[in-house]
Amino acid sequence: MRIIRFIQKETQKPLLAAVTDQNEIYTLPVSNVLDIVEHAKQNKSKVIDLINNIIKDSLPYPDSLEELELLTPIEAPEVWACGVTYQKSKEARNYEATNGKLDATTFYDKVYDAERPELFLKSTKERTIAPNKDLYLRSDSNWQIPEPELGLVLTGDGEIFGYTVGNDLSCRDIEGENPLYLPQAKIWARSCSLGPAILLTDAVEDPYKFEIICRIYRDEELLFEGRATTGQLHRRLDELVSFLKRDNIVFPGTVLLTGTCIVPPNEFTLADGDKIEIEISGIGTLVNVVKTQVAKVAQ
Repeated sequence: MRIIRFIQKETQKPLLAAVTDQNEIYTLPVSNVLDIVEHAKQNKSKVIDLINNIIKDSLPYPDSLEELELLTPIEAPEVWACGVTYQKSKEARNYEATNGKLDATTFYDKVYDAERPELFLKSTKERTIAPNKDLYLRSDSNWQIPEPELGLVLTGDGEIFGYTVGNDLSCRDIEGENPLYLPQAKIWARSCSLGPAILLTDAVEDPYKFEIICRIYRDEELLFEGRATTGQLHRRLDELVSFLKRDNIVFPGTVLLTGTCIVPPNEFTLADGDKIEIEISGIGTLVNVVKTQVAKVAQ
């Protein structure tokens, strides 16, 4: 069972809906999935069972998924991210920090093996972009890539109730120049996207068996394709969440991105008009086009 948000054509208002395994869409009587999660908690039931009970006598929505104008599946007040959680990520960060001297040992090696993971604030609700909307390239960077990541959707107690797809645009040159520049390498207007859906944890047997695929197209030609699985994660998901919760406020609907294991070749950088597709099995495919013109930051 997946959860989506979309714009109803007739009213131009956002609707929340459940999507079955058969891709049938059923609108829900609330605007925020957190309301259903909380109701299920109070009744000591599974979220998926509650939703099935809500939609059991309903008719499916007439439009298909492809016809809908999707929104982010949840308006996450904050999006946090984890770094260096995969071997591939550690290698890429080392390459940036040492000008290609792969045999050098850096602080990225240390954080990869340390008890404490790397955590940083990636985005806020106002900065996070919906599927099929444009992302912006940073104007003062010459080496930018997408980082395809599994996102954990959290309650205010830090409980994982769903999974989504995240596109974490990153500036490899800025981060490599100095680790103190990490916020600038990660946070700018329209540098993060979430969607297309939330896959409920009740519908997932093993979150370490997700397959992640990233494809980048330029002028409709496939330039890059990479694949990984969450089984390659160096840390456990609950471990990452535990550090986010530590002496911190976790707002309901917060999303925690869990790091990337897919990195394009070192000579690659995104260009105006490139299309990024990030697919995670069972969740769907998040599609965004990147643009160089930052004429305005409003969505």
